Order: sequence, then structure tokens, then C-alpha cells
Amino acid sequence: MQSLKFTKLLQLSVVLWVAMLSACTTLGPQYVRPSSELPADWQSTSLNDAPKIATDPQLDTWWHHFNDPVLNQLISETLSKNHNLRTAGLRILEARAQLGIAGSMLYPQLQQVSGSVLETERRQFGGGTPSSSQGMRQYSASFNLGWEIDFWGRFRRGIEAADASYFATLAKYDDLQVLMVAQTADLYVSIRILEARLQIVHDNAAIQKRSLEITQRLFKSGNESELDVQQAKTQYLSTVSSIPELEASLRKTQNALATILARPPGPLAEMVGGKGIIPSAGLNLIVDLPADALLRRPDVRVAERQMAAQSALIGVAEADLYPSLSLLGSLGLSATSLSGSPTNLDLGIGPSLKWNVFDYGRIRNNVRVQDARFQQLAEVYQDTLLQAARDVDDAAVSYAKNLEQMSWLAQTEVAARRSLDIAMIQYREGISDFQRVLDAQRSLFSQQDRVVSNRGNAISSLIAIYKAMGGGWEQGRSRPLLDDETLQMMKMRTDWGDLLDTPLPATP
Repeated sequence: MQSLKFTKLLQLSVVLWVAMLSACTTLGPQYVRPSSELPADWQSTSLNDAPKIATDPQLDTWWHHFNDPVLNQLISETLSKNHNLRTAGLRILEARAQLGIAGSMLYPQLQQVSGSVLETERRQFGGGTPSSSQGMRQYSASFNLGWEIDFWGRFRRGIEAADASYFATLAKYDDLQVLMVAQTADLYVSIRILEARLQIVHDNAAIQKRSLEITQRLFKSGNESELDVQQAKTQYLSTVSSIPELEASLRKTQNALATILARPPGPLAEMVGGKGIIPSAGLNLIVDLPADALLRRPDVRVAERQMAAQSALIGVAEADLYPSLSLLGSLGLSATSLSGSPTNLDLGIGPSLKWNVFDYGRIRNNVRVQDARFQQLAEVYQDTLLQAARDVDDAAVSYAKNLEQMSWLAQTEVAARRSLDIAMIQYREGISDFQRVLDAQRSLFSQQDRVVSNRGNAISSLIAIYKAMGGGWEQGRSRPLLDDETLQMMKMRTDWGDLLDTPLPATP
């Protein structure tokens, strides 16, 4: 009779559970990828008149256009050893584990096995009764199961949010690669510029030293006044005094690059050769970049995936407005060591309902909080798109104007060098005074420094264009997140299953 009642109860519970599953719904808004506020036909036109090379842009390895093996080697080392990138890779592994936690909520949340052995003893002594001792052991074991049915889509929305967060973390990893590649290239160019500027200072100091020696000889022979000597000496010492400042800047830049490469501070042995040679490249891409192409940028994808995650959290919050339905079950066995005592088998199964009816606005206002956060992220997304377009156009106009300035500065340097030659000849022949020589030397020094700085600015602007277009992260999808030694250490410390070996998703 008891068995029949239990069977009917079990059948009723299963029927109710199936009915609840068939009626499941998913609360919250269905996420729709936002459209861009940028006009569909927007393009950066700042480079319309700048020279371009009509070749395959190859944004994923744009630094190869500089044809500099040392730069290629340093960027490769940055992508494999930079600590910030490795930390971002570990965050991807963390996000994978968080996604696994969210997925596990679709299965029974309570799966608990418990057991106990209790030994008791009673002793009687004193009083009018004879002394006695009694003892027994009590055994029990049970298995409890609790499964909250995802009736309102709370857990499915949680998985959706965790999945979007995972891809946002992946996009942050991509974005950091873009930044690290651009920083490595920019620091490399800065070092070469400082080396070239130091060479210019040394060359001009040598010219000015020769002028000083000439004035000293003329003064000793009585042909010129001491004023020429002191003016020449002032200019020479002023030029030499700028060397320590440039050397300090060079060392700081070398330290910055070494830090990105995860090396101790100091000069890089690879850069001993080619000192002062500034890498150059043409613009190997089509710069009429449509607005839709900006969606490839990792920071734009981060903003969009954060919106998707927050949209799902609205549904998670809305589920709290409705009752939670769970299927509960328990199986228990208990016995004692007392002779003649029965062994009990307890079995229970059935649905459970929990509903926060009087929330006093707490749950509804939480839904509003999540919705407000979603709208905030929508504004951040549109602003990120506009900033991306600005980055492209700023870098493009800087590159175009630097190229335009470069042609004029090259002519100016030639004229300044010729002016110095003429001034020295006229001074030696007594046609002009030494002031003309000093002016010509200052002008040549200034123009040479401007030429080198302008070349460096042009290359930095070119690097900024590639960075603004989001190039340099694609190959990261095929590289391991961490080196073998770190992966092995993590596997020895914790059971990661296949999470450490799962390849990254293909490029979007």
C-alpha cells in the first residue's frame, strides 16, 4: 500500500516537472546588435592627397612593411612575453571557467550526500539504583537533490551573460595586443630618432669645435678679436650641453621598451647595429576606411559584447519577480545497533515553490538598475565608435601633413648646409664677420634636428594609423595564451580539464 502511494506521488511529480519544463519562458529583452550612429558612407578623407602603395594591406602583420628584421623580432617577443598580455590571457581562462559555472546551473543545483555514525553511552551510578552502563551506535546516510527549474530563463540568461563576457574578455586581449604592438613599434622608432638626433648633435659639435679652433688661431695671430672666440665657444658648449639630456631620454626610452619585452632595464643588444637609422614605410593600405570596418576594432567589440552581457542580466533580474519552482528529492537510510530496532528507509520527492511576494520595490528597482546600466553601455558603445573614427582621422591627417612638411624641410636643410659653407668661406676671406657663421651653424643644427623629428613624427603617425584601424591582433588567435612552462605549472597545481588546451575562437 505504501509502495503504491509512493509510486503515484513520483508519477505526479514527474508529470508536474515535465509540464513546468514545457511552459518555460525566457524573461528580459532579446539582444539586438546596435547600429552605428556614424553615417554609413563615412570615410576618412584626410589621406586623399597622400602617397599610398597599392598592395595588400595585411593589417595583421602591418609592421612587416617597415622591412626591419629587428623590429619584427622585438614585436614577436612582445606578443609572447609581455606580462600584461599574459595576464589578459589568464583572464580569458578565468572567463572560460566562469562560463562553465553558469552552464552548470542548468543541472541540479543541490547534489548532497551526507552520512554520520553516532555512538552514545549512558552510565548510571549512585542513588538507590545499582550502577549500570548502556550504549548504542546510530548510523545514517542520505542523498538530497534540489533542482530549480529554469522556468523564467534566469540560468539561460546567466549563460548568455557569461558567454558575452567571455567574448568581451577575448576582445580585450585582442585590444591589448594592438596596443602592445603599436607601443613596441613606437618606442623602437623613438630610440632610432634619439640616436639620430644624438648623431646630429655630435656632428654639429664637431663643426663648431673646428670653428672655435679657427677663431682661436686668428685671435692669437692678432687678426680677430676675442669676441669671436667667446661666441664660438658659447655656441660649441651650448651644443655639447644638450648631449646629456638626449642620452637620458634615450636610456629612459630603452628602459620602457625593455619593460614591454619583459626584460631588465637597459639598452637592447639587438639595436646596436643600425644605430640612428629610422625605419620607413609607405602606406600599404586603402585609407578610405568605411564606418563598418571600424567594427573590427577590438575596443569596439569589447563595448558591444559588454552590452550583450548586460542585456542578459536584465532578464536575470526580472526572473526574481516570479516564483522559483524546484524539484526536491531525498533518499535516507538510518539504523541503530540496538537489538530488535528497525532499519528505516526514507524516500521523498516533490515540487517546491518560493516567491518573494512582498519585495517592497527591491526587485523592480533592481531591474531598473540593470536596464539603466545597459543604456549606459549603449552610450559607451556609440562613443567608442566615434572615438575610433576620430583616431583614424587624427592619425591620417598627422601622417599626411608630416609628409607635406617633410619635403619642405628637406629643401631647408640643403639650403642651411649651403649657407654654412658660404659663410665659412666668406669669413676666412674676411668678407663677413663671424656672426654670419654662428647664425648659419645654428640654422643648420636646427633644421637637421627638425628633419629627423619630422621623419620620426611621420612614422609614428603611420603606426598610429595601423593602430587606429585595429591591426595586429589576428595572429594572436592562433598563438597559445601562455608558455608551456606556465601551463604545466598550472596543470600541476589545479585540475583544469581541457580549458587550458582549448584553442581560441576564430577571428570574427
